[in-house]
Amino acid sequence: MIVRTRFAPSPTGYLHIGGVRTALYSWLYAKKKQGQFILRIEDTDLERSTPEAIKIILEGLSWLALDYDEGPFYQSQRLSRYQEVLDQLLIEGKAYRCYCTKERLDSLRAEQLLHQEKPRYDGYCRDRKAVIPNQSCVIRFRNPLQGEVIVDDQVHGKVIFHNEELDDLIIARSNGAPTYNFTVVVDDWDMRITHVIRGDDHLSNTPRQINLLLALGADLPTYAHISMVLGPDGKKLSKRQGAANILQYREEGYLPDALLNYLVRLGWSHGDQEIFSRKQMIEYFDISNLNQAPAAINLDKLIWLNQYYLKTDDPQQLAVLLGKKMQNLGVNTQSAGSPDLKDIVILQRERVKTLQEMAEKSRFFYEDVFSGKQIIPSEVLSALKALQVHLSQLQNWTDDALHNRLLETAAQFSLKLGTLVQPFRLMITGSSVSPPMNTTLRLLGKNEVLARMNRNLV
Repeated sequence: MIVRTRFAPSPTGYLHIGGVRTALYSWLYAKKKQGQFILRIEDTDLERSTPEAIKIILEGLSWLALDYDEGPFYQSQRLSRYQEVLDQLLIEGKAYRCYCTKERLDSLRAEQLLHQEKPRYDGYCRDRKAVIPNQSCVIRFRNPLQGEVIVDDQVHGKVIFHNEELDDLIIARSNGAPTYNFTVVVDDWDMRITHVIRGDDHLSNTPRQINLLLALGADLPTYAHISMVLGPDGKKLSKRQGAANILQYREEGYLPDALLNYLVRLGWSHGDQEIFSRKQMIEYFDISNLNQAPAAINLDKLIWLNQYYLKTDDPQQLAVLLGKKMQNLGVNTQSAGSPDLKDIVILQRERVKTLQEMAEKSRFFYEDVFSGKQIIPSEVLSALKALQVHLSQLQNWTDDALHNRLLETAAQFSLKLGTLVQPFRLMITGSSVSPPMNTTLRLLGKNEVLARMNRNLV
């Protein structure tokens, strides 16, 4: 058997961190079993589905390098197939037309609640044979009235549902549109899905879907319903806590591998190991090791992981990403004499938490950001002008030589080194905090340093 998993997001909202974790688990299991990972866009809700949400799904998976073997398939392009299966079920007597009005159903529900009964359809049209012309109707699946459905879930174990508690599910609305539970079944059947990994909020849908699959003569997939991702307070995620568009993490400067490494541990573990390469994730991952308990977001852990990858990833690859961040800030890093971005990465990687922070704190290497509003103390001004002369005469523009010039100039004017360097740092970098001054000067280059001193020592 070839393992086939799927990620089936609905583009009625933005892809967020919980959805990405589902995609990751499905992707990992397919890779581990040398199977296939399918992407399916469940966009039958045409009023609420948006092109922007679809774009974010595709771009988000691409950014995270969660490559799919087939797809994307769009449910909106499979309506004729759904109609074909609906017709088949009607012909075989496994589905029926229900003409019950909204008023009748509302009255039925009210009466059931009054008697403290579980609201469910009473099968009023279940045995109706005649078709009523020119009257709107829904199509319901003829669910078995007796017996039970056993969901052998890989996370929750055996979960038993009694058919008498499941009413006859609507599988097509009065306007002819197929419903979610029906389209999912047809798609999983047609696409030969062997393992369904999804949130445990779908567990209650599973017995209905199993009965539909059995009615169609389809093989049942293996189910794994994973726990929800909650906010740090144990409540439903808010946008601030992680329910925002997944690409927001890219904009904030998180690295794809850091985010995936973080997500894989939200509901799965391999001993006490915290850091996983993609190869290790694939090797160690198994759906039978998933936890039942909900996982809570811990952004401090994500930041820690991001810092780890900033410190250990190939600086040349990080330089490419940093270049894009700088471009977004409107900073030109390609001018003649500008520092190599790889050198900036190596210098800054220990000092920042995200790529965005690295970009913002490195723009001074490519722009003179001294505002002129910062006041240079008068007692230091003479020393800085002398330093300008010393630096202009310096032939060997190295870290050690630059450090010695700073020391010598401070001693010449009986200043502590910090008293000289702090206003000098402010003038050159526009900030009171920067990497070591000698290294900063070396990367900026002699011409740029002297040019900034000429402009700012007035």
